[in-house]
Amino acid sequence: MSTAKEQPNEWYALDVDIESAAQEAVQYALMEAGALGTETSDQVVTGYFSATPNRERVRDELFEALRIYELPTSSVRDMNVRVVAQRDWLEEWKQSWQPVEIGRLIIAPPWSNVDERADRLVIRIEPGMAFGTGTHETTRLCLNAIQQHYSGGSFLDVGTGTGILAIAAAKLFPHAHIEACDTDEDAIAIARENAAANGVLDQINFRAGSIDDSTASADLVCANLTADVITQLMSTLVGLSCGKLILSGILETQIEMVQAGLHSCGIDDFEIARDGEWVALII
Repeated sequence: MSTAKEQPNEWYALDVDIESAAQEAVQYALMEAGALGTETSDQVVTGYFSATPNRERVRDELFEALRIYELPTSSVRDMNVRVVAQRDWLEEWKQSWQPVEIGRLIIAPPWSNVDERADRLVIRIEPGMAFGTGTHETTRLCLNAIQQHYSGGSFLDVGTGTGILAIAAAKLFPHAHIEACDTDEDAIAIARENAAANGVLDQINFRAGSIDDSTASADLVCANLTADVITQLMSTLVGLSCGKLILSGILETQIEMVQAGLHSCGIDDFEIARDGEWVALII
């Protein structure tokens, strides 16, 4: 979320009645649809908007999130918009975000006080940026894998999102050659802002677009995407990897699909890391 925006006199609350399994997917969808924050109570996820939410956009983001999480559309039962008076919920929401410690890395919101020590590297990321704040399992899996398997050299971050993985690599290895790409131009703009805020913008080459056979290979390639996109890009990802390849954004139920893609590239030996219902494959 952007804390730079002024708080309006009125907020628009979009209440989404859900099946409990869809909580995380709906939170993600509402943030992607422009919510400044979310709250969850029982089986209702509420997204707060500074203007009337665009129902069509919300509906599109919900369908996409349910697809990613492999949930039926019936997981979302109803949606209602209501107007709420201005209150200091934003400050309360901000205070509820605590830094996340992942190995040597501390992922913290810009406003939190973190004890910076020589053995810890702090990365500041706005927590409203879903799937790239350090709190999601897929991001944690990647950050752990990078610390275990990356020893410097070239690094390629495919689907960089908020830029957190490229920023982590730059913090860990200040002399590394780091490339990061995303098909979403808005994501690249946000990633550049985050890299600048963390003092590593000069170390990372961000670009809008995907990968192909002309992309420069790297010692470590990290792709935190979705299982279907990973499968489509598998041969290219494998071809670009000189050393290790980290694949994340994969649900436990999708391992066989991704494994089949690896097998078609002649790869049968890989490590599986797990966090909740999510997995990462390290090749």
